Amino acid sequence: MDVKKSKVKQSKLKSMPVIGGLAFCLLAALTWYVSIHAGATTVKRTDMLFGTVKKGDLQVEIEGYGALRSDKQLLITTLTSATVQEIVLKPGALVTKDSIIVQLANPELQQQVDNANQELSQRKANLRQLKLNQQREILNESGSFAEMEARYETAKVKLEAQSGLVKSGIVSALDYKDSLVQEAQLKKRMNIHKQRTVALKLVNQEAINIQLEQIKQQQGQLNIAQNRLDRLTVKAGFSGVLQRLSVELGQSLAAGQEIALIGSVQDLIALVRVPQSKAQQIFIGQKAIIDTRRDKIIGTVSRIDPVVVENTVEVEIALPKQLPSSARPQLSVDAVIITETLTNITYMERPVNGRANSSSSLFRLDDSHDYAMRIPVKFGKEAGRYIEIIEGGKVNDTFIVSDLSLLKNSELTIENF
Repeated sequence: MDVKKSKVKQSKLKSMPVIGGLAFCLLAALTWYVSIHAGATTVKRTDMLFGTVKKGDLQVEIEGYGALRSDKQLLITTLTSATVQEIVLKPGALVTKDSIIVQLANPELQQQVDNANQELSQRKANLRQLKLNQQREILNESGSFAEMEARYETAKVKLEAQSGLVKSGIVSALDYKDSLVQEAQLKKRMNIHKQRTVALKLVNQEAINIQLEQIKQQQGQLNIAQNRLDRLTVKAGFSGVLQRLSVELGQSLAAGQEIALIGSVQDLIALVRVPQSKAQQIFIGQKAIIDTRRDKIIGTVSRIDPVVVENTVEVEIALPKQLPSSARPQLSVDAVIITETLTNITYMERPVNGRANSSSSLFRLDDSHDYAMRIPVKFGKEAGRYIEIIEGGKVNDTFIVSDLSLLKNSELTIENF
């Protein structure tokens, strides 16, 4: 029995180095794992956003926001001071050319119209009186001319009769010469009377012309007064929609004060604002997509405002004539302007802090997607929610695109909890 116990003890002593070696290897592996992951931070997978690197064609898009505006607008103002007597239509109402929007009141304008009308009637009556007086003068001149013409004809007949008798001595030469002088004087007076009649008619016609000009001037004053009175009934002026009404019932308005703004319904444009930093990429003629949240409208960039307001630039986009029913003036819209198309590039979803033509560091997941390491990444052009990858990523690589700028760790452990 003593010999058997001695053999068991020797067997145990021989196995001790093997166990020690295994323990050492286990400890070394544990030490290596701890050293590798000592700086790692654990995050929830559900709290992270991920982006996968892809390769292909990509449109460079610039996003903006704005509203639809009428390309044709009419601002209605008061011609004279007045008081708002009645509001017929309110903003949003569809109007035609003769639609009444507001009724104004000004008693002085009615008085001016009445006075101008009375003055015009008086001038017309003066013209009729002038024509009667001229007609009377012409009749008097005609009577005088007829009497003189009769005397001339008598003197002419007498002279012809005496011309045959003077040779026979029946009529003295003195009487014949007297008749000859009378006939010549009457003929001359007739010619003068004709000239005076012609001149009188010219004078009379000029007097009528002067009176007609005065009537025309007075008619113009009446028309102006009547137009001011008619303008108290405020009409739309053309077919469209009442976009803005700037008056209230009973309000006193001064001359030139705004009443309403009328805009066309079909002729619409989009005025959108884009970031100032991206405005230099936009040129006239580029394609744009307007999103009304019900329909998408294809338009073209037609104008770029040179003025910067709150770090944004206004861009005008021309729209087609035929528009969907969802498009209406003052409607808020989103816009995407396509500046160019990048072909065969490497890209991914744009990280939160990713900027075009810059460098950053992102966490790239390993093959198991349970571990991520921070690596440098160089970005190229930006295209909406995507961005070009120049260096640091290859196709099918997955990056965390959430904002992790506050983390100082270079490694992350991702867990599903």
